[in-house]
Amino acid sequence: MDSQTSDSKNQEIVSNSNLSIFAALLPVFVLVGLLAINVYIFEDDSLDGSNQFVLLLGAAFAVFIGYLHKVPYKSMVAEVSQNIKSTSTALLILLMVGALSGTWLISGIIPTMIYYGLQVLHPNIFLVACVIICAVISISIGSSWTTTATVGIALIGIAQALGISTAMAAGAILSGAYFGDKLSPLSDTTNLAPVMAGTDLFTHIKYMAYTTVPSVLVALIVFAVMGFTMDTTGVADVSEIMIGLEESFLISPWFFLVPALVIVLIIKKTPPLIALLFGTLSAALLALVFQPELVLIASGEDTSQGFKSAYKGIFNAITTDFVIPTNQPILEGLFESSGMKGMLNTIWLIICAMVFGGVMDAIGALTKITEALLGLFKSVFGLFASTVASCLALNITASDQYLAIVVPGKMFAQAYEDKGLAPENLSRTLEDSGTVTSVLIPWNTCGAYHSGVLNVSVVDFLPFAIFNYVSPMMTLVFAALHIKIRQLTEGSEDELA
Repeated sequence: MDSQTSDSKNQEIVSNSNLSIFAALLPVFVLVGLLAINVYIFEDDSLDGSNQFVLLLGAAFAVFIGYLHKVPYKSMVAEVSQNIKSTSTALLILLMVGALSGTWLISGIIPTMIYYGLQVLHPNIFLVACVIICAVISISIGSSWTTTATVGIALIGIAQALGISTAMAAGAILSGAYFGDKLSPLSDTTNLAPVMAGTDLFTHIKYMAYTTVPSVLVALIVFAVMGFTMDTTGVADVSEIMIGLEESFLISPWFFLVPALVIVLIIKKTPPLIALLFGTLSAALLALVFQPELVLIASGEDTSQGFKSAYKGIFNAITTDFVIPTNQPILEGLFESSGMKGMLNTIWLIICAMVFGGVMDAIGALTKITEALLGLFKSVFGLFASTVASCLALNITASDQYLAIVVPGKMFAQAYEDKGLAPENLSRTLEDSGTVTSVLIPWNTCGAYHSGVLNVSVVDFLPFAIFNYVSPMMTLVFAALHIKIRQLTEGSEDELA
C-alpha cells in the first residue's frame, strides 16, 4: 500500500482557529452514541449496512459543524475525495483478497494447508504457533494485511477444524502479524513513522524493539496459558475431518508452491496487487487441472460443457458465493467462500469511514483534538501519554492508521524536541499506539479489513488481540519508569524526571 502511505504522508493538516475543542469533539460524541445504539439494536448484523449509514450521519453532523464555523462545503468535499483516494489501493487489495480466497479454496490450497496443519498443530500449541508463524511471515513481507489474507485464512480454517474459537485464533494471528509488521524494514508504517518523527529507519526499528519484544512475549505467555487450559474437540475430530478433506479435494503438498511463490514475490517487493493476482490466477489454473469436479459444481451446471462450465466455475469462485458439498457437517463452514462479493461490506464500511474522517480533517477537528491532547500534560510521561491518546483518537475519528501516524507525528515533533527527547522516542510511540490499535476499531480501515478477511468481527477478536493492546501499554510503562528514553544528546539515555 505504498501509494496510500505516500498520499497520507503528504496530506495537509488543516487548522481552524475558530473551532473550539467542544465543537471538534461533538461529532465524535454523536458518532459513538449512534454506533452504540446501532450495535445494540442490530448486534452482529450492524456491519451489514447500518453502521455504514451511521458513519455518514456522523459525517453529515460534522459538515453542519463546519458550516457553522465558516468552512466552505467545497473544501470538505475535496478533503473527503482525497481521503477516499488514499484508500484506493487498499480497496483493490480487498477485492483481490476475496478473489484469492475463492480460488485458493476451489483449487485445494486452503484444504491442503488445513490437512497438513492438523497433523502438525496440536490444539494446545496452536495459538502460540499462530503468533510465531504470522510474525515470521509478516517480518519477511512487511505486511500484516497480506499475512492475514494468506496464512491467516488457512489458520482460521485449521482453528475451526480443531474446535478452537476463531476469535482466539484471529487474536493470535493479528498479534503475530502486527509484531512482524512493526519490525519489518519492508513495512510501510515502519518507514512512515521515522520520516514523520525525523529519525532513520534502522534506529527506529532498533529502538522500537525495546517495547515490541516484551509486548509479544506477554502475548505468547497468555496464549500458551490459554492453549493448555482450554477445552477443544479437535483431537477427537481430526481423523474424521481429514477423511472429509480427502473425499472432497485432491490434497497434495505441491499446492504449497502457490502461496510460497506469492510470499517470495512480496519479499522481492512486487506490488501486493500483482502478487495477489498471480496467486489468484495460479490457483485458478490448479483448480482447472486438479479439481475439475469442483469447478463444475461452482459453475452451477449439471454436466460439463467444456469451456463454458470451466469459465463459469472459475469466475463464480473468484467473484461470488459458492459452497463445496460435504458429508461432514463440521466442514461445512470451511467449504464456503464469497469471493470478491464477500468484501463489499468491508469496502462500503471503509469508504463511509473515510467520508467521516475527511470531513473531520477539513473542518480542523483532528488538529484541534490533537492540540488539546498536547496541552493536557507538561511532564515527559504526559507527553508520551498524550501521543498515545492522540493516536487512539485519530484511529477512532479519522479511521485510518496512516493519519494516526501522520497527524500526531507532525503535531508532536516540536514538543519532543523542546523536551530534549530524541525523535526515535516519538517514532516508537507512534507505531506502538497508532499502527497496532487501528485493528481494534471496527470502522477503521484496518479493523474492517482484517475482520472481513478473517470473517471474525472486531468485537469478537478484540479481547484476544493481546499484542495490539499491550503494545501501547508497554510504551507508557517504559515512559513512566524512564526506561530507554533517549535524549537529543548523542549516546545519552539518561533517565528523565
